[in-house]
Parts: sequence; C-alpha cells; structure tokens
Amino acid sequence: MARTLDRRTLIKTAVAASAAFAAPAALSAQTGGTGERDRRLLALAREEVARALAGGHIPWRRDIVGIADFGLHSSQRRFHFVDIENDRVASYHVSHGTGSDSEHDGWLKRYSNVEGSEATSRGAYLTRSWYTGRYGTSLRLDGLDPTNSNALPRAIVMHQANYATPEHVERWGRLGRSNGCLAMGPEQFDRALIDLSGGRLVVAGSYGFAEDGSIVRPPVIQTDLLRNDRGGTFERTNPGVF
Repeated sequence: MARTLDRRTLIKTAVAASAAFAAPAALSAQTGGTGERDRRLLALAREEVARALAGGHIPWRRDIVGIADFGLHSSQRRFHFVDIENDRVASYHVSHGTGSDSEHDGWLKRYSNVEGSEATSRGAYLTRSWYTGRYGTSLRLDGLDPTNSNALPRAIVMHQANYATPEHVERWGRLGRSNGCLAMGPEQFDRALIDLSGGRLVVAGSYGFAEDGSIVRPPVIQTDLLRNDRGGTFERTNPGVF
C-alpha cells in the first residue's frame, strides 16, 4: 500500500516536470531528439498514431507514444518515450517474455498472442486503467492488432520489476524475463505511469533502431507463434530471477 501511495504522490507532484518532458538522471535515461535514431522513432510514432486513427482506434492523448523495440538485445535501452509534440525521446530498459526467449540469452525470438505462451506480443496497444497486482501499481494494455488482441484476457500489462533494472544488466549482461508483459525497473516504471497513462499509444515490434542511427539485425530468427500445439499450457519457466 505504501508503494501505491508514494506513486500517487509522485504523479501529483510531477505533472509540471512531465509536461516539460524532463528526464531525471536517477532514472538512467538516454535522451535525444536530433539524431537519426530519434528521427526514425518520431516518424514511427506519428505513423502509428495515424494508423490507429485510420483503424477507428482513437488514442485519448497523442502527445507521447511508447515504443518497445525488441529488435535490440535486452541489455540495451530499447523502450522509448517519444514526445511527438516537442520532438524529444527518452530511452529506458524493458523486458520481454520468457516464452519469447526460452534460451535466456537476451534476444527475443518468438512473439505470440496465444494464452499461456508467456511470450511478448507485437503490435499497437492503448493504455487503460491502473490496478494493483503482484508487482504493485500496473498499467493495463488493450491490444489493437490481430497479433496482440488477447492482451487484456492474457493480462499483458506494463509493470515494475527488479529484474528489469540497469543494475540487473550490469550484473548479468541482460535483463530478466517477464511472463509476456512489458516490465521496467521500479523507478523507470514511475515515468510510464506519468507519461503513458490516459489512453496513450504503446507500440511493440522489432525495429532495430540502434543509438548510433544504424539498423541492427538480430542474430536470431524472430517468428510469430500462432497456436499452442501442446494441447495445454506452455511449459512454465523461471520468469527472470537471473
């Protein structure tokens, strides 16, 4: 309960900072807005907003778009807060699912929209309400594409996790894994609660936008797992202790 109350206080006091898209050093963000990578991200964010509108999905707020770039290794800051009103980008770490990386080498190999897969789903989401669950205050996601349409029944959300911190990368060389959710470090996730709540757009895909502006090609094949051929739930693996 104390954690939830602290977050409520944070949100009340951080509105002005959020409006200015400030990025405190304590959150370990990379900020930009003028390089080639950031130009690509800004263009993608605007394209995804336009695609959502054309599909009849109306983002309630269109100032900031969250982009998870799973074409990069989990040690990289691959979740981007893209401020399309002020042409600014701030980047953080984000985990992918156990079912997307059973080898646990930090590369996403499988996307899935299938119940029980514990895999990350690609596509566009709208953020919905907050709730308090296993990982404290979390943010529901509503999948807008056929590739992530089961996000709500699968409980694919954004939440905080200690295995998704920069410190975890420093120790293990990669993040831990979620059960398919977009997990961020506790301090980093506070920013998601502030800047992405209220019906904003979050997009997940394999873009490979490296910080230096180049395009990274994953050294693994990334596929879509379309069905559960085992006839039951997928094998449960450890969701990211190390």
